[in-house]
Amino acid sequence: MYEDKTLICKDCGAEFEFTASEQEFYVSKGFTNEPQRCKSCRDARKNARGNSNSGEREMFEATCASCGKTCRVPFKPREDRPVYCSDCFANRR
Repeated sequence: MYEDKTLICKDCGAEFEFTASEQEFYVSKGFTNEPQRCKSCRDARKNARGNSNSGEREMFEATCASCGKTCRVPFKPREDRPVYCSDCFANRR
Protein backbone atom coordinates (compact mmCIF):
# COMPACT_ATOMS: atom_id res chain seq x y z
CA MET A 1 0.00 0.00 0.00
CA TYR A 2 2.81 2.45 0.90
CA GLU A 3 6.04 2.97 -1.02
CA ASP A 4 9.34 4.44 0.15
CA LYS A 5 9.64 8.18 -0.53
CA THR A 6 12.69 10.40 -0.75
CA LEU A 7 12.23 13.65 1.16
CA ILE A 8 14.44 16.72 1.60
CA CYS A 9 15.40 17.86 5.13
CA LYS A 10 14.33 21.45 5.70
CA ASP A 11 17.29 22.10 8.04
CA CYS A 12 20.31 20.59 6.30
CA GLY A 13 18.93 20.01 2.79
CA ALA A 14 19.97 16.35 2.73
CA GLU A 15 17.78 13.67 1.16
CA PHE A 16 16.36 11.01 3.47
CA GLU A 17 14.08 8.00 3.06
CA PHE A 18 10.55 7.99 4.42
CA THR A 19 10.03 4.23 4.34
CA ALA A 20 6.74 2.43 3.86
CA SER A 21 6.87 1.11 7.43
CA GLU A 22 7.48 4.64 8.77
CA GLN A 23 4.50 5.87 6.75
CA GLU A 24 2.32 3.13 8.27
CA PHE A 25 3.55 4.11 11.74
CA TYR A 26 2.69 7.78 11.08
CA VAL A 27 -0.82 6.83 9.97
CA SER A 28 -1.32 4.54 13.00
CA LYS A 29 -0.38 7.44 15.31
CA GLY A 30 -2.72 9.82 13.51
CA PHE A 31 0.04 12.02 12.10
CA THR A 32 -1.09 13.83 8.95
CA ASN A 33 2.16 15.53 7.90
CA GLU A 34 5.28 13.89 6.53
CA PRO A 35 8.52 14.42 8.47
CA GLN A 36 10.37 17.57 7.45
CA ARG A 37 13.76 16.75 8.97
CA CYS A 38 16.20 13.85 8.63
CA LYS A 39 16.89 11.69 11.68
CA SER A 40 20.12 13.47 12.63
CA CYS A 41 18.44 16.91 12.50
CA ARG A 42 15.44 15.61 14.50
CA ASP A 43 17.81 14.18 17.12
CA ALA A 44 19.76 17.46 17.27
CA ARG A 45 16.54 19.42 17.85
CA LYS A 46 15.45 17.03 20.61
CA ASN A 47 18.82 17.36 22.35
CA ALA A 48 18.79 21.14 22.06
CA ARG A 49 15.27 21.34 23.43
CA GLY A 50 16.04 19.03 26.35
CA ASN A 51 19.17 20.91 27.35
CA SER A 52 18.06 24.49 27.42
CA ASN A 53 20.89 26.87 28.44
CA SER A 54 23.38 24.13 27.51
CA GLY A 55 22.68 22.34 30.78
CA GLU A 56 23.72 25.32 32.91
CA ARG A 57 21.33 26.80 35.43
CA GLU A 58 20.75 30.51 35.75
CA MET A 59 22.26 31.70 39.01
CA PHE A 60 21.33 34.75 41.09
CA GLU A 61 23.33 36.86 43.53
CA ALA A 62 22.03 36.89 47.11
CA THR A 63 23.13 37.82 50.62
CA CYS A 64 23.07 35.07 53.22
CA ALA A 65 20.51 35.80 55.94
CA SER A 66 22.69 34.11 58.56
CA CYS A 67 26.33 35.16 57.96
CA GLY A 68 25.81 38.09 55.57
CA LYS A 69 28.25 36.97 52.87
CA THR A 70 27.37 37.13 49.17
CA CYS A 71 26.42 33.86 47.51
CA ARG A 72 24.96 32.55 44.28
CA VAL A 73 21.73 30.54 44.28
CA PRO A 74 19.81 28.72 41.48
CA PHE A 75 16.56 30.59 42.14
CA LYS A 76 15.46 34.21 42.17
CA PRO A 77 15.49 35.39 45.81
CA ARG A 78 12.35 36.99 47.21
CA GLU A 79 12.26 39.75 49.81
CA ASP A 80 9.91 37.81 52.11
CA ARG A 81 12.07 34.65 52.33
CA PRO A 82 15.58 34.24 53.82
CA VAL A 83 18.39 32.94 51.60
CA TYR A 84 21.34 31.03 53.03
CA CYS A 85 24.81 30.34 51.60
CA SER A 86 25.67 26.68 51.17
CA ASP A 87 27.59 26.51 54.47
CA CYS A 88 24.79 28.07 56.56
CA PHE A 89 22.18 26.01 54.73
CA ALA A 90 24.06 22.79 55.55
CA ASN A 91 24.35 23.84 59.22
CA ARG A 92 20.60 24.49 59.45
CA ARG A 93 19.72 20.98 58.22
